[in-house]
Order: sequence, then C-alpha cells, then structure tokens
Amino acid sequence: MESYVEDLKNRRLRAERMGGQHKIDALHALGKKTARERIAILVDEGSFLEFGKLNTSEIPGQEEKSSGDGVICGVGRVDGRPVVVQAGDKTVFAGTEGAVHIRKTKAAHAYALKRGLPLVNLSEGGGLRMPDGMGSDGISDKLFPQEMLTHHREVPMVTAILGDSFGGPTWLAVSSDFVTQLNGTCMGVAGPRMLEMATGEKIEEEQLGGVEVHHHYTGQIDQSSETEEECIAQIKRFLSFLPSHSEEEPPLFLNDDSVERRVDQLLSLVPEKRNRAYNMKKVIAALVDDGNFFEIKPEFGPALLTVLARIEGRSVGIIANQPMKYAGAAGVQECEKATDFICMCDSFHIPLIFLHDIPGFRVSSEAEKGKIPTKIMMWNQALAQSTVPKVSVVIRKSVGAAYGNMCGPTMGADFVVAWPSAEINFTGPEVGINVVYGRELMQSENPKEDREKLLEKWSFDSSPYKAAAKHLIDDVIEPGETRKFLAKTLELACYKKGSLSERKLANWPTGF
Repeated sequence: MESYVEDLKNRRLRAERMGGQHKIDALHALGKKTARERIAILVDEGSFLEFGKLNTSEIPGQEEKSSGDGVICGVGRVDGRPVVVQAGDKTVFAGTEGAVHIRKTKAAHAYALKRGLPLVNLSEGGGLRMPDGMGSDGISDKLFPQEMLTHHREVPMVTAILGDSFGGPTWLAVSSDFVTQLNGTCMGVAGPRMLEMATGEKIEEEQLGGVEVHHHYTGQIDQSSETEEECIAQIKRFLSFLPSHSEEEPPLFLNDDSVERRVDQLLSLVPEKRNRAYNMKKVIAALVDDGNFFEIKPEFGPALLTVLARIEGRSVGIIANQPMKYAGAAGVQECEKATDFICMCDSFHIPLIFLHDIPGFRVSSEAEKGKIPTKIMMWNQALAQSTVPKVSVVIRKSVGAAYGNMCGPTMGADFVVAWPSAEINFTGPEVGINVVYGRELMQSENPKEDREKLLEKWSFDSSPYKAAAKHLIDDVIEPGETRKFLAKTLELACYKKGSLSERKLANWPTGF
C-alpha cells in the first residue's frame, strides 16, 4: 500500500505543477498569476476541495503535459459560504478547452445547480481546442452545454476575465450575473489572429474586446480593475449582496448605522433649480448603511445608476437617475442597463429602490436606430413582471413616460412618494408650447410676449400635492426623513415572506 500511496502523491504533485515550472515562471515574468494562485486569493484559506485533479487530455501522447486538461475545478468557501470555482489554466494548451476540460466544467456547473452553490469563473483561455474539436465527431459533442443555457439564475454565476479570453470563457461571461475584466485583456468571440485569417480584418486586441470597448459600447462587463486581486475582490463583494441560491434571501449584514438617522444634508446636496446638476451618488451614499454601495456598469449608460447597497443590513438594488450625465435623461444603454439589473435583482430576491430625477428619454434618429421604443418597453415589461418589494421616491423631477419606467404609480411599487420640491408632469410647459404652438410663435409679431402668455396659461400644477390629494401617490415626505422612510417601508414590504420574489424574470436572457 505504501507504494500505491507514494505513486498517488507523485501524481498529485505533477498535477499541481500544471503545465510545468517553466510555464509558471513565464506567467510570473509577465506579472500574471496561475489558476491555483487565483483560487487561493478567492477562497478562504485551506477551504478548497479540488476535483478532477488527475485529469489529463484524452488525446494519446498528451498525458504528461496536460495536467487538469487546462482547467482547475473544485469547491471552496468565500467569507465562509461555499462556492464552486472554475479557473482556466493558461499553462496547459493556453487554457483551451479539450474534451476532458469540457466534461469537467459541465460536472462542476451541474453540481453548483444541484447543491445551490454560486459558480465563480476565473477565466482565461483560447476557446475550443484543436484538434479535439475538429471533424463532425469532434464538434458534435462540444457545443454549448445545456447547464449554461438553462441556468435560469438558480445560483449566482460570476466571471472574472483575467487574461485574453475567446470562445468558452466569453460565453460564460456574457451568461453571468456579474463580470469583471482585468485592464489590458481582451474578451471576444475570436481573437485578432483568427479574425484576420477569417475576414482579413486587422485589429489590436484591446480595440477588439478590451475594457473600454465593453464599458462604453457593449455593456458586457460590470466592473474592471488594474490588478487580479482587485478583480477577485470585486467578485467577493458582489457575492456578499446575493443569496447562495434562488430559494433563500440575501444575507443580512447588521451594523450600527441607525435607521432613525436623518439625512438633512440632502437639502443642500440637491439644488432647487431644475437645470442645475448634482451628483446622485452623494444622495445614495447619504441614504444607505455607512455610505457604502457597489456600482454595477458605472461607465455604460452613465445617465442611470444601478447599485447594490444595504439599508438596515438588508441588500437592496437602487436604480437612480444621474443628473451629471445628459441631465439624467435615459437613452438606449440606460434602458438595457435598467432591464438587466431588474432581472438580476428580482431573480435573487433583492428589493428595488427607485430615485427619480429624469426629464425623459434621449430621443433622436440615432436612438430610433438603436430600437429605443423596444428598449423602453423591455424595461417596462421587466418592471411589471418583477415581484420583489419596490419603493419609489421622486427626488426632483419625473417627466413623461420615464415616470413609469422609474416605477411611478400603477407600475407595481409598494410605495410611491415624492419630495415637496418634486415636479411631475407629462412634459415641461416650454416643450409643450413649442410642440403645439411652435408655428404660430414663429409667425407672431411679438413671440416673446405671446410665449409668456402661453406659459402662464400652461402652468399646470406639477407639484406632487395634486397627485397626493387624489391618492395617486402615497405621500409627500421630507428629504431628511428619506432613509427612515425607506427602512420602514422595506420592513413592511418584506413582512409576509421576506423579500422572496416569484422569479418570473429568472428565465430572461442575461444581457440585452
């Protein structure tokens, strides 16, 4: 038996060397970490249980140089909670996916779903491996795994792109609930070399699928960072707001920040003048526990903020307009961002808070080409089908159809309230007059005087008191009592069954 045990130890030691010490040294020379080093940063010390450690490629003759077949899988704990981990191994065939690699990751994904454990992907790799995927037989059993396509948000799935990633790692990322990407890396369907050979197009990796592309154009990442450690820390922070699986609420994080705390500083943060900008992030910081929040997609659709935070220790998702960008008006990207966030929060039982300061949508010919009517209605459909508790506060203005998209009356909120300075209307009087009387004013002998008369005539009461008097909104509240109001209404909304939703949006595709 001792000889058998010694043989096993040698096999394990060889597996831990992955593609060999020379390849590990080459990674370190580039300032990069190995798959095992990345796992060690993610999980609690001593908690990782690896499976498939003795895997190798099933291609004859490749056994000695294919430890793990390009991926390391197992179960570890993150802040005490178990998670399934998949880490692409760049030292073995550049992290490409062979038959055994795919078999192992499918098993890992299936186990995460079976036992209700979040799935964390530490990704780097070149997609399907050749020759494993070649021929009608090679490709026929290596298409998209059903576990990924029918994931149904049963457990959180998160991905860090920590090196150039094409094919499989990209499919995982865009199917995830949260994605962070290391600066200087590329994520795409295929790399520049494949692109040039297939189409003749020559392009640098970062122009093809770098952080800036995904932040500003695709919205396929939620955060980015300069270091691998920071990317992994972002994953850990995101997971702290979510439950481990779809049958439980997010964990409570109790703290000393009293819900009775007034936020009278909001009186000076939010300007009275409608056309003056301010930073909505400062409002959010004043409202949430200890001023801490975690922003999702900060550079995509910047006129809308989507953040995770806590109030009275409870995870909440906040959707807020950002007057610092486009005066808070929403465009195509903002609509996609809101829809994606609502789906994620509703699927994982995270109550939603809406903070309005929106003058409407950014309509234009370019927006129409971007299908903004469809995007607006997808946002509305997601909102209408969401069943988590929802509380809506009109901070300064909420105009036109956007009032509905921000969860105004009749849109399913538990409570809709406004500050006394709020302005609610179909459109501003100036815009309405231009639309209805524009031609007449152009032909008028005294257009300025005629415009003033029309403005006086069109001075509809946009204050919240008229809606409150008819019980079309629930109340008008002091700005200083907003935190207390949110805490109390969330407690009421979660009284019957906590924040558990009906998960009607769990099957909506990730990313729009």
